[in-house]
Amino acid sequence: MHQSLQLRTSQHLTLSPQIVQAIRILQLSAADLEHEVEEALANNPLLERTETAPQSDPATASAGAVVEDDTAEPAPTSVSVSEGDEDGDGHDPWTSASAKRDDDERPIGEGYAPSVTLRDHLVAQLAGSRLSDHDRLVVEAVIDDLDDDGYLRQTTEELLSTLPQGHPAGNGDVDVAIRLVQSLDPPGVGARNLAECLALQLERLDGAGGDIEVAKRIVREHLDLLALHDSARLAHNLDVTEEAVRRANILIRKLNPRPGAQFSESQARYVVADVIARKVNGKWIASIHPQALPNIQINHIYADALQRDRTGNGALMRHLQEARWLIRNVQQRFETIQRVAQVIVDRQRRFLELGELAMRPLMLRDVARELGLHPSTISRVTSNKYMETPSGLIELKRFFSSRLTNEEDGSSCSSTAIRALIRELIAAEDARNPLSDVQIARILASRSIKVARRTVAKYRTALRIASVEARRMSVPGVEPLRSSPPRPIAALASERRWSKRKQQAQKLDAPGVLAPSV
Repeated sequence: MHQSLQLRTSQHLTLSPQIVQAIRILQLSAADLEHEVEEALANNPLLERTETAPQSDPATASAGAVVEDDTAEPAPTSVSVSEGDEDGDGHDPWTSASAKRDDDERPIGEGYAPSVTLRDHLVAQLAGSRLSDHDRLVVEAVIDDLDDDGYLRQTTEELLSTLPQGHPAGNGDVDVAIRLVQSLDPPGVGARNLAECLALQLERLDGAGGDIEVAKRIVREHLDLLALHDSARLAHNLDVTEEAVRRANILIRKLNPRPGAQFSESQARYVVADVIARKVNGKWIASIHPQALPNIQINHIYADALQRDRTGNGALMRHLQEARWLIRNVQQRFETIQRVAQVIVDRQRRFLELGELAMRPLMLRDVARELGLHPSTISRVTSNKYMETPSGLIELKRFFSSRLTNEEDGSSCSSTAIRALIRELIAAEDARNPLSDVQIARILASRSIKVARRTVAKYRTALRIASVEARRMSVPGVEPLRSSPPRPIAALASERRWSKRKQQAQKLDAPGVLAPSV
């Protein structure tokens, strides 16, 4: 075995830090981009906020260009970057329509209202209990493992593993702690599953008599039949009347399947549109929303000082280069978003005017082919990006829809339009005689839209529309379809054997085969 030196030629792609940052910034949402800019402002002394006036509405600003030349194509919104060390004119395009409010101007107490969590609420109820330190530690471990809905998803062994090492708690101690937590308010907290949660709440109801017992048996043994609204089979399995099942169902509907949700800290997240789509002189124009533009620029004082002294601080030179990269990548981000949004608006202008029924089939590769970009780039651009339209705020991903082609005439229709048509058909149906999936498929076929029944069921489920039987059950006074009780397996097997012998006799044309044997 000997050592030797060899030269080999190979090709490989290397991503520079600037390209990596550009890809990451491209796929960020408006809120995430603002967070990224805030971090850059905190870490880079060469970046600063601008104090210029807000920009005017881009849709109004572009109206003048359209008036001058109606035949001209709308030019993409260009975002220029002003860097003090290069341009020297001090112009700054990075402005925002709304200035941030200073913390010193916040009224006292605004936004700082204390919120009570589920854990705080449960621990406060333990204040009057006579628990030893040993038991209290186990109970608080159970409370800590509750999820936002108030359910206990951990097993007994997993709970024991969360206790301090050497703690003498056993399975019995954990079971007692769980029962103690389940006795606290709100009712149903600490349950391991939905059936136990509903049963715990039923145990605290008074004055319903035998209906509570029927309701308890339903949630513990036949929760699946309750979800199917099969009252006939429930009555048969429980050996009660359907009226008793109906009264028990009324009690169950009053229960809360998520007892801990009222204590969850759900804060409203406001979405800022990245693009504005407006119709100006008969043409749809997509432009960048002013509030989505970060109002940042390079600090001119530091930049000028570094320009005069090229042998200055190396750290500041590195910060200057990073600031330039950030501003250029943000500029490229908005230019790409505007180009993609303009293509989407051109392709889906009928959708913007008429609604979902006019949605055209559009794929990511269609936009990528028109702009000369990769489909992965289009996917990053349209992820978590929103467009402000006269119809409201629409996510860019919603403009893309798969294509369903009619094999007979070659026409195509988007899946979004088919979903909208299914929603309209179900909204206009007779509530006492709703349309089944087969009937909807036949109606669509009569309109030259051929889809299978399972496709209709898939789209209906995606629209969160209940099945035909569930919609029929939701109408007051309408009786469900009677389902006969399950027949014995032996009787079904005998029927199958008799049917098979009958088919064989019909093939052989021999009536004597059907005669019973002696």
